[in-house]
Amino acid sequence: MFVLGEAAGKIPYGNIIFQLVIFVILLALLRKYALGPVMGIMKQREDHISNQLDSAEKNNAEAMKLVEDQKKELVAARKEAQELLEKARKQADVQRDQIVAAAKAEAENMKENAKREITREKELAIQSVQQQVASLSVLIASKVLEKEVKSEDQSAIFEQYLKEVGDAK
Repeated sequence: MFVLGEAAGKIPYGNIIFQLVIFVILLALLRKYALGPVMGIMKQREDHISNQLDSAEKNNAEAMKLVEDQKKELVAARKEAQELLEKARKQADVQRDQIVAAAKAEAENMKENAKREITREKELAIQSVQQQVASLSVLIASKVLEKEVKSEDQSAIFEQYLKEVGDAK
């Protein structure tokens, strides 16, 4: 130990060397038993943090890829929905055209049926008139045969016949 005063001029080299040796031994022991494990723990912690950062970056990259994939799927789904709507519109247009065509065809068919019915009724009416004319002719002929008819009577009978035929129509 260092004392002031009488030993002020003397340096204790023995103490200095002894303290240096103890300091070096203490330093070696600290390094081996304290600093080594602490540095190992610090290295493990650094590796762990590094691994977590790498894992986080990898997860972030995967998440970004999933987001991009979902965006692509969303675009594809929208496109598919648009195509389905367009297909449905076209199908509706085709069905509308078919319904209109069927209605026109049915109307035309009804019109043709009505024309045939009118023609048939007209023919039946003509046949009926012809039958009435024939019966009237027979009736006129029988009246003519019953009496001798003068030319004036014939004109009157003819006019009467025309009246009856006109009324029968």
